[in-house]
Amino acid sequence: MQIEWLELTDFRSYRALSFTPGSSINILSGANGQGKTNVLEGLGVLLVGRSFRGARLGEQVGWGATAAVLGGEVRKGEAARRIRRRIEEREDGRWGLAGEGCPWVRAVPFAWPDMAVITAGPQARRNFLDGVAAKLYPAHGRAWSRYRQVLTRRNHLLQSGISPREIAARIEPWNVQLAQLGGEVRQRRVIALGALGREFSSLHGDLSGEVGVDLVYRPTGGTVDLDVAVLQAAMEARLADEIRRGQSLVGPHRDEIDILVGGRDARLFASRGQQRVLALALRLAEARAVATAHGSPPVLLLDDALSELDRRTQERVVQHIAGAGQVFLTTAEREVPVAGAAWWDVRGGSVTQVTLTRIRGAA
Repeated sequence: MQIEWLELTDFRSYRALSFTPGSSINILSGANGQGKTNVLEGLGVLLVGRSFRGARLGEQVGWGATAAVLGGEVRKGEAARRIRRRIEEREDGRWGLAGEGCPWVRAVPFAWPDMAVITAGPQARRNFLDGVAAKLYPAHGRAWSRYRQVLTRRNHLLQSGISPREIAARIEPWNVQLAQLGGEVRQRRVIALGALGREFSSLHGDLSGEVGVDLVYRPTGGTVDLDVAVLQAAMEARLADEIRRGQSLVGPHRDEIDILVGGRDARLFASRGQQRVLALALRLAEARAVATAHGSPPVLLLDDALSELDRRTQERVVQHIAGAGQVFLTTAEREVPVAGAAWWDVRGGSVTQVTLTRIRGAA
């Protein structure tokens, strides 16, 4: 699938932008602070309804404006659909997003916060895997949302201050629901991690020239057991600890995903450059898995993906994305080792096509 055109009004630094990208690689080049990332963010909000930068809605509205409007057209084969979204302040003072997306539209971003998937704590990796699973299996997002609602209510009971005996008498219905939903969430996570891992191992080798990377799902309790009764029994066995600590200690919300290089934790033993390649390989592996599952590649939104990479690795990355469908790549460099790309100069709130290709050492 691909986006045919994009229009932004009062979005971030753009008072009015009309952008018709190329169907393959689009390189957005310009100095820092000129609005390159804002274009990618606008594409992300239009396509999937949220900012890949994690920004609040009100932060995306242009300075002094009361609303931001985003529009565009997406195409998949012969099917085409126009999308329109509006960010505006509601009567209660909160910002809201109006407009509907398209059910077959998918986008995969890469930006500096993705480094946290490698370097930060387990929550970052769980969030990443849940995002991948939701793209592969839409029911996963709904199950994970229900799981978190039940988890909140169960934790509320654990923190209620009533006697341990009374908590034990009341908690079984929450255990049953949490175990059922937890088994469903874990099952999709494990399947998604398998699909991701196959692509990740191959892709990381292509990009870095290194071998021996693995993704390992490590649940609380030590074994991936999807049986509801087993998960429920594990909750009951930890109930005394949970009452003392006031929180649920067993379930997918406590699981870990290990990223291993040569059998060692990448968070501790990989260099900064290796970690960046790992993070990028994860996102590109996600795009491959999504393309396989849905029959067409997602739009790739790569924000400054080539920085901190050596020349040879840059060439390998570009070689891969050249066949990955429609790609948007931002860079502060004036040359990139790629042929056949649409090159755009981003400056002062405008996006201007400079030339069809700009090549440095590319065949």
